[in-house]
Amino acid sequence: MSQAVVIKSNKYGIHLVLSNEISFKALLDAIVEKFKESEKFFKGAKLAISFEGRKLTHDEEMAIIDAVTSNTSIEILCIVDHDPDREAYVKQQIEEYQASVQQPYVDGGTQFYRGTLRSGQTLESETGIVVVGDVNPGAAVMANGSIVVLGAVKGSVYAGLGGDDSAFIVALDMDPIQIRIGNVLAKSPDKPFGRRKIRKKVKETTTSPQIAYLKDGTICIEPLTKELLSDI
Repeated sequence: MSQAVVIKSNKYGIHLVLSNEISFKALLDAIVEKFKESEKFFKGAKLAISFEGRKLTHDEEMAIIDAVTSNTSIEILCIVDHDPDREAYVKQQIEEYQASVQQPYVDGGTQFYRGTLRSGQTLESETGIVVVGDVNPGAAVMANGSIVVLGAVKGSVYAGLGGDDSAFIVALDMDPIQIRIGNVLAKSPDKPFGRRKIRKKVKETTTSPQIAYLKDGTICIEPLTKELLSDI
């Protein structure tokens, strides 16, 4: 059981090396046991988490996070993806994005939120907001300005609620249940909201950050590029 889980530290927080030779239930029990043993060391810590050694589904990742946070005082801020190609590309795109919008963010007093939003949670901002974590199904982010999610958007996101059609939404993984920019509201591409649809120019297997913006009354989702940001 002691070899089922190995906890390592890295520049993001903690890295779990997980056994692929036991059932997920047994693995979950081992994770809880390991973190309880390390409670004094990690007490009250706010950490990012990453995984290795076992392919996990999204639900399994959430189950691990819930098990850790329910049995310890640790707060998991977000899940870090360690695919080298994706990580390098994301870093490049985010750095370009931050350079492009740095001044408006400072002037607008953009807020930052660290942590994953789970079903039933709603995050609201009078300006723009940056979420360092995921927006899970059933969760929502609402802002008068633009929204940046350094994680996956699987729930609902509403930008430009004050009627700002120039607002936009950026995410590392864009697959919202419902999305709104300004006064235009739409659901995911396979579930149109009335006459409003999302025009998505992203392959379903893409691993690049994406941006949603309003064009001719339609919400468009495309890969995030510096050139596209300049045109919005």
